[in-house]
Amino acid sequence: MNEDEITYKIRGAIFKVYNELGPGLLESVYEAALLYQLRKDGLYVESQKRLDVYFDGNLLPVDFRLDIVVEDKVIIELKSVEMLKDVHKKQLLTYLKISGRKIGLLVNFNTTDLTKDIVRIVNGL
Repeated sequence: MNEDEITYKIRGAIFKVYNELGPGLLESVYEAALLYQLRKDGLYVESQKRLDVYFDGNLLPVDFRLDIVVEDKVIIELKSVEMLKDVHKKQLLTYLKISGRKIGLLVNFNTTDLTKDIVRIVNGL
């Protein structure tokens, strides 16, 4: 399955979670529901996946975690904030660069219009 097919399935799961739970809950609730739905949809999903961070060729002693990784290809960064900001987009792009992945989805569940709060971020590698 390629990244486009994966992100299509992810978007469907995101909308299902949002339509059932609505806005305004904690990020952890959306993460648990989305993990459940993605797995139910037959996708391989990792939650709070450790990401090694190197600086100057040395592994940094940090415990850095990605919210969700789907099929080891797509990173999902979840938010439940008043509004997405540019820093959130830059954050996900940095995660993509560090991990060597191409595609990420930034999702803000605390919204009245979910279509505007799912942002696809592409790492040109």
